[in-house]
Amino acid sequence: VCFATISHLILHSMKFLGSVLMVYYYVKIFHIISFVSWMAMLFYLPRLFVYHAEHTDNNGFCEVVKIQEEKLYNFIGYPAIICTLLSGIWLIALQPSLLTEGGWLHAKILLVIILIAYHFSLFYYLKAFKNDNCHKNGKFFRIYNEVPTIALILISILVILKPF
Repeated sequence: VCFATISHLILHSMKFLGSVLMVYYYVKIFHIISFVSWMAMLFYLPRLFVYHAEHTDNNGFCEVVKIQEEKLYNFIGYPAIICTLLSGIWLIALQPSLLTEGGWLHAKILLVIILIAYHFSLFYYLKAFKNDNCHKNGKFFRIYNEVPTIALILISILVILKPF
């Protein structure tokens, strides 16, 4: 009877741990999809800014690009950043040992903070273009567009290799 009870408890515990692990994997999948969506906005919005800055003399074109910029930021970027951050926090809550296993996650969080600042800087430029008050040129936005690329490369190295 005692062995049966212990076996039952072990099997129940394994089933519970398995379900917790599955939740972790599903949250991780959601996190990756959210991050990819967020990065799509971070890559494409500055490209739209390049076209906008280089065609300020074409009012019809600029009006169309303004709509694209605003929809991209509000309907893809904003929900994606929220989902990325909430799912990232949820992953850490599900496995808090990640914070003590090495410095890679701390470095990733620092890069995410930089991406958050970059995200809100894009909002600043979005409003400037909306008000026809952006004085940056296409070359500036071509260079500025490299920030998320560098961050993505570094985040990928940190997450996959966990170098420290």
